[in-house]
Amino acid sequence: MSDVCIVGAGIHPFGRTEGRDGMDQGVYAVKQALADTGIDWADVEFAFGGSSASGAADTMVSHLGLTGIQFINVSNGCATGGSALNAAASAIKSGEYELGMAVGFDKHPRGAFNANPAEYGLPNWYGEAGYMLTTQFFGAKIMRYLHENNLSTETLGRVAEKAFRNGAKTDHAWRRSEVDLETIMNAPMISDPLNKYMFCSPAEGAVALILASEKKARELGGPIIRLKTSVMRTRPPGSFEVFAASIDNERGGTATELAAKAAFEQAGMGPEDIDIAQLQDTEAGAEIMHMAENGFCPHGDQEKWLIEGRTEIKGALPVNTDGGCLACGEPIGASGLRQVYENVVQLRGTAGERQVPGDPKTAYTQVYGAPGVAAVTILQR
Repeated sequence: MSDVCIVGAGIHPFGRTEGRDGMDQGVYAVKQALADTGIDWADVEFAFGGSSASGAADTMVSHLGLTGIQFINVSNGCATGGSALNAAASAIKSGEYELGMAVGFDKHPRGAFNANPAEYGLPNWYGEAGYMLTTQFFGAKIMRYLHENNLSTETLGRVAEKAFRNGAKTDHAWRRSEVDLETIMNAPMISDPLNKYMFCSPAEGAVALILASEKKARELGGPIIRLKTSVMRTRPPGSFEVFAASIDNERGGTATELAAKAAFEQAGMGPEDIDIAQLQDTEAGAEIMHMAENGFCPHGDQEKWLIEGRTEIKGALPVNTDGGCLACGEPIGASGLRQVYENVVQLRGTAGERQVPGDPKTAYTQVYGAPGVAAVTILQR
């Protein structure tokens, strides 16, 4: 079976864009991706797309053109973008199609996400008690993780400091100003131990990726980035997940660990083969936990890695080179695809100020979402 290739990529800046709704931002990203590929909308054979707050993605055909395209809507929490990409890659692998698209966009209102307990199979009391506020869950989870692995709260601050430093070099990022570690550590507390600089915010933005069979990619003649694998997994027994009304005494693995293991096996690689990684950082603690869950370092070694600069742009394993969710915000439909977009740009060598040196050839993404799903991709130039 030949590889699936990413042959075009487009992005609408993340953050806040007055006067342009989420659908408009999605259309913007699609048109940019088409131009990047050198094709017309009529050439695209199928699409998978998702949005949480800005309408059904398939309705963008009214803006792009009524070509009769097969367009399927995807909804999978924060893993929506990664799931759309997985579906698009599978359609090409099947041999039925040669050229398709994955797209995600959103425009969330200001303030924390306000999920409905019933949509996650939870009783009303869970929401009435305030547990649907993910800030509280993330605070409790990382507090436990820091304690179990002897990590200091300054580790959280170092993740945020790096994110804002990278975001300042990123055209599509929302937060474009560096913030020093002292300022971060002395910021108002939101959910102990996470303060206001350690959380991402719901935001706006859009990403579109054009995928092709290897044969079609060669016909198009542009730069080819191979999608070596795209994997999505749900939670195993005993995992500690968002919107869990209780935690098992017998702890199990995580959705991320399952997805990472499957992705490395399918790609025929290991963590040591990856040159760049984009990891879910809904808050600073998530990046810390996901460094270990994806196999890049042992649990408890993250603080040492950050102090030594191993996850910096010029480090041994650059992580979240565009600033991640902390700097870009998290429009649910687009967030996972933003990670892949960043890796495409990096592998092409066109990332500008934030370009990873040393001619990187492999890149990894991992996105995590409620109620316990994770999607992983591995790209290769």
